[in-house]
Amino acid sequence: MKPFFVIALMASLAACGREESRKVEAAPSKPAQVRVVAASLQQWPAVYEATGTIRAVSTGVMSSRVMGYVQQVNAAVGERVRQGQVLITLDARDLETNLRRAEAGQAEARAAVPEVETAIAAAKANLDLAQSTFRRIDDLAQKKSVSNQELDEASARMKAAQANYEMAVAKRAQIQSRIAQADEEQHAARIMREYASIAAPFAGVVTAKSVEPGNLASPGAPLITLEREDAYRLELAVEESKLAAVHVGQSVKVSLDTCQADARVAEIVPSVDAASRSYTVKVNLAQSKACPALRSGMFGRAGFPLGTRGVIAVPAAAILERGQLQSVFVVEDGAAHMRLITAGRRSGDSIEVLSGLNEGEKVIVPGSTSPADGARVEVLP
Repeated sequence: MKPFFVIALMASLAACGREESRKVEAAPSKPAQVRVVAASLQQWPAVYEATGTIRAVSTGVMSSRVMGYVQQVNAAVGERVRQGQVLITLDARDLETNLRRAEAGQAEARAAVPEVETAIAAAKANLDLAQSTFRRIDDLAQKKSVSNQELDEASARMKAAQANYEMAVAKRAQIQSRIAQADEEQHAARIMREYASIAAPFAGVVTAKSVEPGNLASPGAPLITLEREDAYRLELAVEESKLAAVHVGQSVKVSLDTCQADARVAEIVPSVDAASRSYTVKVNLAQSKACPALRSGMFGRAGFPLGTRGVIAVPAAAILERGQLQSVFVVEDGAAHMRLITAGRRSGDSIEVLSGLNEGEKVIVPGSTSPADGARVEVLP
């Protein structure tokens, strides 16, 4: 009988344990205590956001003025160069020959100067003698001491001497013109020789290079593109309907992928793009500590104020993000319900809710116990 008694006692204890377990499970769970804030309608500044591309204010596309084979290329893409630095050198043998020919012509023209000056001096001496002789014979003719024939011969010799002198003076003028022409030819040949060296017109960075040693450089063909680093601008596409909100001199906030900067509207292109129905607005930027690495081709945005507009906003910390999904917990009938939303712009600690939430709904804020979807909650005062 004793083993049977032990078995009965154990069965009785097990039954009591199951009964106690059912009582514990039946007891209601305690609601989670949470704090909430109402989704409020707020007046936020209305901003029109335009997008565009950063361009350098000064961009130089260098090409050759003469045709010739490239001997040296002294710059690479991305390299910073100083003003006046020689970037490309061309084969200048033909230009050197032209320069030497012009210098020889200049020397020849100058060599004729002593000869013509001697001829002028001789012609002037002959003229002076002829004039003196004519005056003496003319005096004698007045006294009937010489014949008219002798007077005419003296007059003719004087006129011939005068013509020879004028011819010598004219020849000197021709020599001077030849010298001036030779000087200009020599100057032009020297300039053409200098075209064989292509130098940077300003300090900047090389952004493109389309030439290598041995290539034939043609006049006007782009060889190297250089942009100035100290001045950039953001060229924005502004919708035709929003142009009234933009004016020259207006201060705007520019947002890039890596930084934000203050800028000013410098120019509004008066023509409209027929394809996009937008105007081009140019906003001047400057290198700063906030944006030290501006480069052409970077993407940027600029906001233009349009007044104010009403938005539904909640604290930014109340929004939960899981991948691409954004949600909040809303308290309804004493329970927490997860609500998917679409968030918009941020202002301070608040975020605009574009959809998924109505004004006045109670949103659980951080600092509370994170409830499960559908869990009972108690709102703390």
